[in-house]
Amino acid sequence: MDEAVPAACTAGGHGIERPGLRLRHWRAWLTPQRADALERQLSAEVPWKQEAITLYGRRHLLPRLTCWMADPGCGYRYSGLENVLEPWSPAAEQLRRELEALTGWRFNSLLLNRYRDGRDAMGWHADDEPELDPAAPIASLSLGAPRDFRLRPGSSPRASGPLPAGYTPSAPAVAAAATGSNPCVPFNLELAHGDLLLMQPPTQLWWQHAVPRRLRVQRQRLNLTFRVVRQNR
Repeated sequence: MDEAVPAACTAGGHGIERPGLRLRHWRAWLTPQRADALERQLSAEVPWKQEAITLYGRRHLLPRLTCWMADPGCGYRYSGLENVLEPWSPAAEQLRRELEALTGWRFNSLLLNRYRDGRDAMGWHADDEPELDPAAPIASLSLGAPRDFRLRPGSSPRASGPLPAGYTPSAPAVAAAATGSNPCVPFNLELAHGDLLLMQPPTQLWWQHAVPRRLRVQRQRLNLTFRVVRQNR
């Protein structure tokens, strides 16, 4: 996987902005050939596991497989789950270098999710855990089957301070969508094989995202989210 940084890195991608939300989307950031090879390599070399979390006193298996790769000392915890830290695989390390060249950020951690088919999913959440640096972006790479990536304004944002200009998530969503009067309505992005999505601050403070079930999808999707963990907390 030791090849040059893709030419797409020099392009700006497609910017998407809403009050409190900043995204940049590169379609086919990886060529189909490289995306195919990377999907095969990660499927084979990553120590995938199906974790369980505790909700309301009951243990539930996550509806996907996961792996946490990170530099030493970069632990990560959510929903009562302490992720086991794995060393960077060769393919993940190469991608990290390329994304650092693209964004200017040094990512010290990576959460990998493997959706085995359309029955695997991710519920509504924001990546706003205290371990994560709120000033850093999250770079999300998709491989495999295209899947819907849903976004909505947070029902109870954790951010302090004044609301972003135009942030009005309480307006009736149906009427707002019909008239275009409120930019804070849920919307959908389809993330396809080789797509890159950069979620920039303050998105995680004001918006949530999800990967809903799609029972007609028969193929797997891999998602790699490169992050910056604040150490020694």
